[in-house]
Amino acid sequence: MHTPTTPLPARQRAQLIAADVSVMRGATPVLNHVDLAVTPASRVAIVGENGRGKSTLLHVLGGALIPDTGTVQRTGTLGVAEQEMSASDDRTVGQAVAEAIAEPLAALASLDAAAEALSAGTSGADESYAAALERAELLDAWDAERRVQIALEALDAETDPGRPLGDLSVGQRYRVRLACLLGADDDFLLLDEPTNHLDRSGLEFLSTQLRSRVGGVVVVTHDRALLTDVAETIVDLDPTPDDRVRVYGNGYAGYREGRRAERERWEQEYERQRAEHARLQDSLSSAQNRLVSGWRPEKGSNKHGRATRAGGLVQSVHRRQEHLEAHAVTVPEPPLQFRFPDLPTRTGAALLSAERVSVAGRLTGAVSFSLSHRGRLVVTGPNGAGKSTLLGVIAGELHPDSGSVRLMQSARLGFLRQETELPLHRRASEVYAAHIDALVTAGTLPASDAIGLSQLGLLRAREASKRIGELSMGQQRRLDLALVLATRPHVLLLDEPTNHLSIALVDELTDALGATQAAVVLSTHDRQLLRDVGDWPAMRLGVQTEGDARA
Repeated sequence: MHTPTTPLPARQRAQLIAADVSVMRGATPVLNHVDLAVTPASRVAIVGENGRGKSTLLHVLGGALIPDTGTVQRTGTLGVAEQEMSASDDRTVGQAVAEAIAEPLAALASLDAAAEALSAGTSGADESYAAALERAELLDAWDAERRVQIALEALDAETDPGRPLGDLSVGQRYRVRLACLLGADDDFLLLDEPTNHLDRSGLEFLSTQLRSRVGGVVVVTHDRALLTDVAETIVDLDPTPDDRVRVYGNGYAGYREGRRAERERWEQEYERQRAEHARLQDSLSSAQNRLVSGWRPEKGSNKHGRATRAGGLVQSVHRRQEHLEAHAVTVPEPPLQFRFPDLPTRTGAALLSAERVSVAGRLTGAVSFSLSHRGRLVVTGPNGAGKSTLLGVIAGELHPDSGSVRLMQSARLGFLRQETELPLHRRASEVYAAHIDALVTAGTLPASDAIGLSQLGLLRAREASKRIGELSMGQQRRLDLALVLATRPHVLLLDEPTNHLSIALVDELTDALGATQAAVVLSTHDRQLLRDVGDWPAMRLGVQTEGDARA
């Protein structure tokens, strides 16, 4: 969507300022007193788990949503790409491009008309020509169409101007729209999850464009590589002790460092308040006990003495009650901390080996590899190359047409599939408990090695008590991960493990994978995860040569 807020770009005068913005959804605050200033040099990313208000903030900045309180000041032009797209667009690709660069095209037409008037000697033509030239230069009008064409090709978007948008897939339509926005050269780009539907080359092109463009960028994203490559300021909408958003500078590294420090302060203050509350509660209980039994004097004491002492104990109880109420725990419970369990190790012979494995039509070539204690293997390749098929064969869920897979006797294997297969009608805690019971009953897992769901820090008790179908996709993915780790595997197979997980949890999981004693086979398209495991042995599928790796 191309939404000019002024006839011409403001360039260096452009600004986008949100002051004390709040948005309510019923009685629930979605945005709470947000302050944000975006300049033509800004590279801002908005992050947070699903439902935290990321798209809402983008809508407020773009003017599609009026905040309940606060103001937004806009000077300059805006290009906005929302995450969802209409399926009923009856334009052609050429019409979409023409609309995106309508102002530069109009400026060129005006310049041509002014030039003709100037050559004809029309009165006042020199002033008209000067104004038209200034407008065209401000819009960089001569280069507009070329900018869009370059973007269409780089994003692997449809370039046929006569092709109806309605005939394209959602991903293809999205790439056309993104190319138009990149070519339109507005003062500000507001993008909601722009890495969806892009391949590796498209992602690299987008990152380059967002870094180098003359104009501000505000992007909602879960893509950690885009955060690393582009973002200079990160707006974190995840919960905080005071329910106010946090804004971190120094890019993704500054965000991680700031968030870690914020969490430590939060946990310390929460524990301090809890400890003080517990101390005061114990003091009150002691005073109440003395009131009930401890104040009674020995037989023969006069009634006046007993009454006097009772009054003092009652006052003591009241004081302690007041102190307890005055020191209520006001800091909310901190976010969950993922606790990756210690996984067992088996030294000596190979834990897992594959010899010339292939599956007709799904995994071509003959794949061989061997993993021992702390072995690592990254499986890469384009979609359809057979990555998930290979992991299915390793897990014993698929039979190869040739070759064999061998897992060390009594070694435990955990497989995190790309798609969940959870029973949606059952409660999360019940599914987890049944899984543990089955492992122990079968003799696969000693009872002493069983891990409670709460010990992993993946789901809160109130979430675990819900039916799985009531959980978000992120929470379901957390349960999938918990079930895999409950096996205490010697070999860990992970197929796109970062899908639907929060940025913070992915960072914690990445650190844990680097340190675990288990052998790990990882298949992922996550660019930042691939960078983080760049020193692991790798196997690329979908090539003519036979895959082979030893780790």
